[in-house]
Amino acid sequence: MEDSEEEELLNLTLSVDAGRKRRKKGRTRDSNNNNSNTNSVIIPIKSNEGMIFRLLQMRELMLRQNHRIRKGVVEDGINNNKNGLPLIHLLLSTATAVDDQRNYCAALENLIDLYQTVSLTGDSVQRVVAYFADGLAARLLTKKSPFYDMLMEEPTSEEEFLAFTDLYRVSPYYQFAHFTANQAILEAYEEEEERNNKALHVIDFDVSYGFQWPSLIQSLSEKATSGNRISLRITGFGNNLKELQETEARLVSFSKGFGNHLVFEFQGLLRGSSRVFNLRKKKNETVAVNLVSYLNTSSCFMKVSDTLGFVHSLSPSIVVLVKQEGSRSLKTFLSRFTESLHYFAAMFDSLDDCLPLESTERLKIEKKVLGKEIKSMLNYDMDGVDYCPKYERMETWKGRMENHGFVGRKISSKCVIQAKLLLKMRTHYYPLQFEEEGGGGFRVSERDEGRVISLGWQNRFLLTVSSWQPV
Repeated sequence: MEDSEEEELLNLTLSVDAGRKRRKKGRTRDSNNNNSNTNSVIIPIKSNEGMIFRLLQMRELMLRQNHRIRKGVVEDGINNNKNGLPLIHLLLSTATAVDDQRNYCAALENLIDLYQTVSLTGDSVQRVVAYFADGLAARLLTKKSPFYDMLMEEPTSEEEFLAFTDLYRVSPYYQFAHFTANQAILEAYEEEEERNNKALHVIDFDVSYGFQWPSLIQSLSEKATSGNRISLRITGFGNNLKELQETEARLVSFSKGFGNHLVFEFQGLLRGSSRVFNLRKKKNETVAVNLVSYLNTSSCFMKVSDTLGFVHSLSPSIVVLVKQEGSRSLKTFLSRFTESLHYFAAMFDSLDDCLPLESTERLKIEKKVLGKEIKSMLNYDMDGVDYCPKYERMETWKGRMENHGFVGRKISSKCVIQAKLLLKMRTHYYPLQFEEEGGGGFRVSERDEGRVISLGWQNRFLLTVSSWQPV
């Protein structure tokens, strides 16, 4: 691993402790790293059965310990914020050893140490490191191990849905993306209201549970009257037919609560369907394309450039793009590990602003949603899956959009005010932080001369929303 990468990771005071002062940059050596032997040979798993058993034993003890919480504090006193930096250093040493197959013993020893230190119910550093430890352990043991599936345990679809619902309700993360995107879409519709036959067609490339659309349905319903009916049609792409059907049922049921002034229609399409090229378009309707987090992943449905080319061919009035922000290419495992740790450390830390430490909701969110994403991120290539979230700088995807024939639209002051109001209502948020470059808590930032709006946690941008139209 390059020195610059190690130095960056060791200074992850970034988002891991709300209210904790940032430490000076510097490298720290950990005694556990002395176990690494770059001249050793690959040691078969069978000859390390004792260490593997010890590893799993320490993990089981860690999981049991998390059920012994008293007033939000782990009984054995493990919940100590001062352990944050050494814990991150040990995690870095472990990731380096896991990546280097010759350091199998060192990786096992470090993982054993990690499981004795982390906690699913401790501070944000301990919690996020616990899930990264699981991901590294699974990668080290490989899919051939009988313990791989246990480490990579998947939530049921119902568990994941309920946990995502909790995350959506308590954190401004997805609400910021959805409300800002919907406001931009609504404004594009209003600009064409005199010539669009009161019809809006939203093409959502990743509709998922459909949580984005009730607020847009409500906004349009408030504009509609008996003599001024509005038509909203949503074409949503998904990977699962059952999920698409459930999403349609929820949205149709919600729209019926506003009477018949809003004509609502949902068309669910499986990703990869040939019908994608035969999207029904009505005359003069306002077409809005929704790319909320869709371009973060490479997909077998279409490569990014093909997707943008297809979107351009639709001649939409607006394209809303929501991207996770990052600063590193993910070509190697260690760079993917580093960027993932930065991002999820911020996410875990931000949840402490939304929920108390002893919250069972927080535990479900981290285990069923965020923890699953962490382990998938570290092991997607082990499963032969072409899936890896792309963390890119704003400048990177801005250039890509422009190269595909799109020009940025100005983010309205109403979008910005709405985003700030959301944070003020949903978080322990102080207005003065809007103008600060640093500090703790959530913040909203206008960027690129007002064409981009970002949600940040402390000094890190998490999500960025922009809107575009074909040149």
